[in-house]
Amino acid sequence: MRHRYLLPIALALACMAPGYAAQPAPETFDPGPHVIDIPSWFRETFLDLREDIGEAAKAQKRLMIYFGQDGCPYCRELMRVNFSQKTIVDKTRRHFDAVALNIWGDREVTWIDSKVRSEKEFAAFLKVQFTPTLLFLDEKGSVALRLNGYYPPHKFNVALDYVSGKHEGRVSFADYLQRNVKEADSGTLHEQPFFLKPPFNLDRSRRPATKPLAVLFEQKHCAACDEMHALGFKDQATLALLGRFDVARLELFGKQPVVTPAGRNLAEEQWALELKVAYTPTIVFFDGQGKEVFRIEAYLRPFHLASSFDYVASGAYRTQPNFQRFIQGRAENIRERGGKIELW
Repeated sequence: MRHRYLLPIALALACMAPGYAAQPAPETFDPGPHVIDIPSWFRETFLDLREDIGEAAKAQKRLMIYFGQDGCPYCRELMRVNFSQKTIVDKTRRHFDAVALNIWGDREVTWIDSKVRSEKEFAAFLKVQFTPTLLFLDEKGSVALRLNGYYPPHKFNVALDYVSGKHEGRVSFADYLQRNVKEADSGTLHEQPFFLKPPFNLDRSRRPATKPLAVLFEQKHCAACDEMHALGFKDQATLALLGRFDVARLELFGKQPVVTPAGRNLAEEQWALELKVAYTPTIVFFDGQGKEVFRIEAYLRPFHLASSFDYVASGAYRTQPNFQRFIQGRAENIRERGGKIELW
């Protein structure tokens, strides 16, 4: 099945890849607009998701909704790499009915609230900021798992097991990933000169702060964290933006006490659980009053990482709720000044 909805490449700049180790781009790699081929076993339906959920349940399956766009290198990676592996394809087809949506599309979609929205309106309603985004729905239409960004095969396979095994009611996805994903990593938490030092008093409930706050959740065994420190935090544009933030690095399963922006005393892992942080690295952004305003839940290449910090530091999130639109404008401004954009 081929979805032909070509877009300017700038719209692909917000694609994300959690845990995706950087590799040199092959000489034939073309980051320009291209059609994303959807596997033929994805279902073509009337996009009444109430019916799709019911039909999946009758077949002892669950519904998987893919949100993508053409020109997105990580959407292409999902289709060409993950869905070319027999074990992943067989497992997905056995346990899920798959439906593809275009975040800029105009087809009508009926959600479980019975309201009809266009694809792009539906994506905005669900606050889809990154592609690919995957929603796995249970038999009643509740979200069993949401993946914001590309997961390489070894992590994606574990995500399929988590949802197909109906583990969402018994164990957090973060715990399940930690137990079942093994990958090569440094086994260390990297230090940075811009990190706040413990003890962490991040309270903003009594006195507003002059800078926004970025809270980075990591863990020792995290290849994507290693790469973020090796590349993202050495990028000059990112470093310049980091000076406009208070930055706290916490350990996902850590025991160290933290005074949260709301003034509560919690251990690192307790706060991560409350924030529903499932994977590393995750960065949660708070404004001067301690309100969460944005988050990134995946590994980012340097341009995307800098764009995320710029989105919050500039205050653009207040007037532009669509992060991808912000990145499009930012990329155009950089190009107009003669700058170069590196996506991969």
